[in-house]
Amino acid sequence: MFGGAAANWPGGADPLVTSSWRQRSVSGATGLFGGVLAALAVPPFGYWPLAIAGTALLYAAVRSASPRRRLLAGFAFGLGFFGIGYAWVANLVAGGWIALTVFEAGLTALACLAIRGAGPSLRSWRPTGFATTMVLADAFRWWWPFGGMPIGSVALGQAAAPLGQLGRVGGPLLVEGATFVLGACLGELLAGTRERPLRFPTGVLVILTTTAGLIALSYGAPDGGTPAGHLRVALVQGGGVRGLHALFTDASIVYQRQLKPTLSLPDRPRPDLVVWPEDVIALDRPLAGSPEAGQVGDAARRLHTTLVAGVTETVGSMAFRNEAVAWAPDGSIIATYEKVHRVPFGEYIPFRSFFSHFGPTGLVPRDAIPGHRPGILVTPAGQLGVMISFEVFYPGPAAAAVSRGATVLVVPTNDASYSTGQVPAQEVAADRLRAIEEGRNLVQAAPTGYTDVVDNRGRLIGRTSLGTAAVLERSVALHTGRTWYSVLGDWPMIGLALGLLIAYWSLTLSRPSCPRPMEVPEHADPDNARPEEARLP
Repeated sequence: MFGGAAANWPGGADPLVTSSWRQRSVSGATGLFGGVLAALAVPPFGYWPLAIAGTALLYAAVRSASPRRRLLAGFAFGLGFFGIGYAWVANLVAGGWIALTVFEAGLTALACLAIRGAGPSLRSWRPTGFATTMVLADAFRWWWPFGGMPIGSVALGQAAAPLGQLGRVGGPLLVEGATFVLGACLGELLAGTRERPLRFPTGVLVILTTTAGLIALSYGAPDGGTPAGHLRVALVQGGGVRGLHALFTDASIVYQRQLKPTLSLPDRPRPDLVVWPEDVIALDRPLAGSPEAGQVGDAARRLHTTLVAGVTETVGSMAFRNEAVAWAPDGSIIATYEKVHRVPFGEYIPFRSFFSHFGPTGLVPRDAIPGHRPGILVTPAGQLGVMISFEVFYPGPAAAAVSRGATVLVVPTNDASYSTGQVPAQEVAADRLRAIEEGRNLVQAAPTGYTDVVDNRGRLIGRTSLGTAAVLERSVALHTGRTWYSVLGDWPMIGLALGLLIAYWSLTLSRPSCPRPMEVPEHADPDNARPEEARLP
């Protein structure tokens, strides 16, 4: 009977089905556009206000929508955001880019599904439910899959913005939480003025005032304290063509590009620390006893300096080690750190046999062996907190090093295989966040850029160009103080987000949600005017 009623509707189309399809289309398109806008806030684009605008669009798409539309909008947002943010993976394994984008989009969709709709009486607090859910989803994303994927995160887009200073108070989760809540408040205010002109929800104004207060507080929060000394650092960037994978480069040429400018460094002023990039000493045998070990030791002895360089050693036919090795001023090797967080699809292929069906995996022929201890090198130049390349995207390694006495953070990196500047630009943003969070100066050396120096408040005080040969020399301060985030870590933010989300859910369950005036629920008649025969039992 219902099928016949639909068939007899003028034009042959059921307006309920048409309206439902239209609502879903609008939700999906809004979410996708919001994801693209948010992605443009992340380096290399760096238009940080767009993260708030993009989040506002996602919030508008889910704030009073049905579960199905919330899933659709969240998934579409994830496709737009991570499809752009993870584009670098396609440079290595196309199947990995597709898999990661779809997975992360699905996680965003689940987060949006968890945002239970609220009736008008709880409209003021919907931004809180939205922001806390998105923060918890990102906390999970940084942990799983493949050890977490923090590249392309919302926080990176705020590293150079006022919200980035929140890092020393609550870390990257607070930075992201503030971004999400500002976007949600913007969406709620726009909706509020449309539904009830000139009457803004009180709760939204409270949230905005609190966020502004936190930002003001962050500028005065502990930032590592008064410098305990200074270190003259020389960062050597050998230069070369970008976009060439290690399989297609001559390791000896890369090595010589690092060695020659190092030997040309002047004795006055003498650097206290020389830093080479990641894996510029690539060996098919152990480092100890190799000609390279002797030559680098001679360079350290001639300059009478501590020299840290990235070394890779082949282990069998399918594995290799990725290490940061320190030579003392007397030329001896005194400390080694082995990289813990490997780059999925860059330094190893997870489920290699599976992903080989989606594209060639020969560009990553061997898997890196993960290390197991914090990155701290005890040297004559001081306690160096080391993060090798990809590790700088995680807050944990920097925090572990600082808790063990690191007075400066050192990042040997190598992203020369990426033809675009996306990964290098995001890495500089991560440098700035880690420096803010831990209250430490940070130095980074890359073979083809970016090589940079960041102070303890996240200000970029030196950076090279991509592809050039350069030596960046700076005097950096050594700090021993701790920030609030350095002491407390992520658990307070995770606990706060969980508590707020549970409280919001409790309120929505105790006060059942109801559609806004003039809203057409998906399973209701849009005009409440179906033909009489369609209402018959």
